[in-house]
Amino acid sequence: KPEKQNHAEAARKRFSFEEIFTIQVAKAQERALNDTQSSFPIKNGQELAERFFASSAFPPTDAQIRATAEILGDFGKPHPMARLLEGDVGSGKTLVAAATAYAVISNRGTFPRDSASVPHISASLQVAYMAPTEILAEQHFQSFIEYFKHLPINIALITGSGCKKFPSKVAKGRATDISRSQLLKWVANGEISMLVGTHALIQKSVQFKHLAYAIVDEQHRFGTNQRKALVHGQKNEKSISLPHFLSMTATPIPRTFALTLYGDLDLSVLDELPPGRAKVKTQIIGTKEREAMYEIVRRELACGRQAFVVCPRIEEPDPKKMNALQAKSAKAEAKRLQKDIFPEYEIGLLHGAMKPDEKEDVMKDFASGKIQVLVATSVVEVGINVPNATVMMIEGAERFGLAQLHQLRGRIQRSSHPPYCFLLPFTKGEVSSKRLKALEKSDDGFALAEADLEARGAGDLFGRRQWGISDLGMEALKNPRLIKAAREEAYALVAKDASIRKFPALAERIKNIAGELHSE
Repeated sequence: KPEKQNHAEAARKRFSFEEIFTIQVAKAQERALNDTQSSFPIKNGQELAERFFASSAFPPTDAQIRATAEILGDFGKPHPMARLLEGDVGSGKTLVAAATAYAVISNRGTFPRDSASVPHISASLQVAYMAPTEILAEQHFQSFIEYFKHLPINIALITGSGCKKFPSKVAKGRATDISRSQLLKWVANGEISMLVGTHALIQKSVQFKHLAYAIVDEQHRFGTNQRKALVHGQKNEKSISLPHFLSMTATPIPRTFALTLYGDLDLSVLDELPPGRAKVKTQIIGTKEREAMYEIVRRELACGRQAFVVCPRIEEPDPKKMNALQAKSAKAEAKRLQKDIFPEYEIGLLHGAMKPDEKEDVMKDFASGKIQVLVATSVVEVGINVPNATVMMIEGAERFGLAQLHQLRGRIQRSSHPPYCFLLPFTKGEVSSKRLKALEKSDDGFALAEADLEARGAGDLFGRRQWGISDLGMEALKNPRLIKAAREEAYALVAKDASIRKFPALAERIKNIAGELHSE
């Protein structure tokens, strides 16, 4: 036990540095290994992207043009791209994905033939886009149809519920349901240029002819092995190249966190919103203002619009208890709203104890307008587009982090009508009030994420268990100088010897954390 306070502090810094340094070495090794792999060279990418933007109904922002150029620059390198595209809610990540996918699909790769007399063959390249839920996969499938409908590109969707293809061979300008066996055949022979799907994409039966670009939306919601299955699963004796990889997230991430836990990926940031995005009016609501708030919500519903009501997650040591309490809280609120507040409207319910297909059905009913008010726990889907929803009411708002509150607020930002976000705290502590006031004043997700990191720490912000990092390591993520020093030392070491054979103890530590450390 240290005798003096400064000795204890020095020890804490030493242990913090060691943990962050170990993570950085592991990430540096992953990057070094990626740089030894071969990839699919994409030619004339900038010209193709400019052609795509010129034909698109959605003019790109400067940030989208910059991110697209960074990705296309990676496409020109001899090794596969490994990049994270980070954008605030509504910043237009899908348009960047579409522009870069178009550049890939418009290229033709050169591959060895089986016959020695004809050494090479030219073939079209393919793109895979993986989303965490069926409703998100369907949503992105429709988005890519909108982007590519004027181009000769075959797009398909694969989920647990079935398969679709666009354009239909029988119904012009529309997508059509097709059999799974037919889809797999077209993917294998290269007729499908872009395949959108859930984790169904990584089943062994899905074999691409030439998968050159893999995009994963909200990758942190997949396991590390699922990402590897998508990127590495297509490598065989016929295809020795790995696809370029792009991970996309709508969760603003503090820079120290990104440099550490996404250290094997290059970073592109969309820090600008497209024109026309509605500014959300955010307001903290006290007990006395609640009825006036309900009047605003009734007015919105009377105009045919929709509303979210989010209940807080209730932390309990026993996961079964936690789910039961979460469900009970949401159920009680849904019953109260149906009986006392909005009896003339359809109230839906969404919580973590429901089965995946039940959650999908509820979200589909809400997206279609069958449900007018959706009461949910914090399982409300990230990225779901319901442009008709103009109200977000967050009960117990002080129990959520700033970044999470900002994400929830983003669910109503796509409306063409003025959106409202109401924060309804149970208690009014000084720290929580300060956080909620910051949200009331600012709509900058990156600034809010940094403020949340400073106020609550990375463990609360991102969940220590999810990342396999100690509390001490999480606390270190608030120290930019320590992160920078650890990163520089780690990359210098791996540059000299990627195998780190001379440091067996370090190699053993990396081996031990490999199964725990979450990786994009």
